[in-house]
Amino acid sequence: MSWTSGPLVAFDLETTGTDIETDRIVTAAVVAVDPNGRPPEARTWLVDPGVVIPRQASAIHGISTEHARRHGGAPVPAIEEITSAVAEVLNSGTPLVVMNARYDLSLLDRECRRYGIEPLVKRLREGASLSPVIDPLVLDKHVDRYRKGSRNLQALCEHYGVPLNDAHNAVADAVAAARAARSMGIKHSVIGTLGPAELHDLQVRAAAEQAASLQQYLRRTSNPEVTIESAWPVVPYTGVSLR
Repeated sequence: MSWTSGPLVAFDLETTGTDIETDRIVTAAVVAVDPNGRPPEARTWLVDPGVVIPRQASAIHGISTEHARRHGGAPVPAIEEITSAVAEVLNSGTPLVVMNARYDLSLLDRECRRYGIEPLVKRLREGASLSPVIDPLVLDKHVDRYRKGSRNLQALCEHYGVPLNDAHNAVADAVAAARAARSMGIKHSVIGTLGPAELHDLQVRAAAEQAASLQQYLRRTSNPEVTIESAWPVVPYTGVSLR
């Protein structure tokens, strides 16, 4: 059975910014998305990140510092629950869909390390890797390399005919990412016919190739010293101090 006709679980974060080493989780969702169109089953978290949420971030996801402080949970128990939920999915063998996985999974890793919580990579079954992950961003660049225009979630949903209502709500984005990935796999048999483990390995290679291509382009056109991270789905922790 193809992964496109089986269950998927999607994961999404809304955060204080875009830096995996310094930014914090504000909302999170882990959502089971059924292939038969039944309503998604979601677990959600609202977190008080312990820092001011910049206005630019609040303008995107709609969560203010005041709202998070009044209604959000403390970071340590929330991040423990989020990480445990994601680990449960991966240990079950169900594909985990994460749009731009390199960002969400790396930021979750850093939040764990910031608070002394066992990170996701250490919660997997003995000998298991952080797999299988399905990243619509990496896959779309792989199967449709020369298509022009944006590759953000809204653009992918428009291209693959997937509705996206309430963008930047963690549940809505997670559901849309899973449905976009499924539509992509159905349209492109080169990925749709692979097993989850094979698909994961393909993305590891594809993400590295995409990073190398972008790095080459930027070094040629604007910044000869720029380095683009090639690791996927998690950027390795280097031991830097986490504020």
